Amino acid sequence: MSEQYESLLRERITQLRLSKNISEHQMSLDLGKSGSYIRSISSGRALPSLRELFNIIEYFGMTPAEFFNGIAAEQSARVALQNHISALSDDDLEKVRLFIDWITAKQ
Repeated sequence: MSEQYESLLRERITQLRLSKNISEHQMSLDLGKSGSYIRSISSGRALPSLRELFNIIEYFGMTPAEFFNGIAAEQSARVALQNHISALSDDDLEKVRLFIDWITAKQ
């Protein structure tokens, strides 16, 4: 479960950074870190300390509650979808698989 939370944290930082159109390098420098600091977090090589996480949250002009609400919303959609999928028959699961393959091929 810890790895899932780490992944959600990295995804949230990346999502917010992209929404502000800020490069990993620039954000790292803005936080007073080396140019590769955010890239190391995004790639999964490192995690920010709690103090640095609060600095990142503040960088985006958010409260911790706002930052983590974004993660909870994403997770809630995933959990709801997993619940629906677990109730499907094998035939319906195959249809969902084909649909997902179709969607991801378009990207």
